[in-house]
Amino acid sequence: AFATIAGRRPDARLLLVGGGPCEASLKAQVEAAGLGGRVVMPGRVPQRDVDRYYSLVDILAYPRKRTRVTELVTPLKPLEGMALSKLVVASDVGGHRELIRPGETGELFAADDHAALAAVLERMLSCRDDWPRYHRNGLDYVRRERTWVRTVENYVSAYRGVLDRARR
Repeated sequence: AFATIAGRRPDARLLLVGGGPCEASLKAQVEAAGLGGRVVMPGRVPQRDVDRYYSLVDILAYPRKRTRVTELVTPLKPLEGMALSKLVVASDVGGHRELIRPGETGELFAADDHAALAAVLERMLSCRDDWPRYHRNGLDYVRRERTWVRTVENYVSAYRGVLDRARR
């Protein structure tokens, strides 16, 4: 997806933070695509430095693949991005669909489809006037819906429902 964006936008850069078993393969792919100077891969970073890396990015992309886990588990990273007033784009897997309201708090794209990711990134890069609205809506959503108090309220409600059905 970044190769597509890079071909259209000479000023675009990609920051991939983190490490793991695919790191060497990803670096080789970046070099093979001729994008070495435009993709920054610092590897794992200490937790104390994470905010510094977030401050460097305009758009946070979360291209999770469609698996049983990604359909069931809600990730925290997009919420971190919204809480920091960043633009968030994510694949349309279950956990992301729960968090992101397209056109309001972020944008979704078809999972496992690099062309769809490139298209949504291009659209977001082309509509900078809308960025403050996305920033505000994402932050408002996190503050309103994703607090610990709200999370506990949701669990209490769910448990009450289960107990009520068990009593019948």
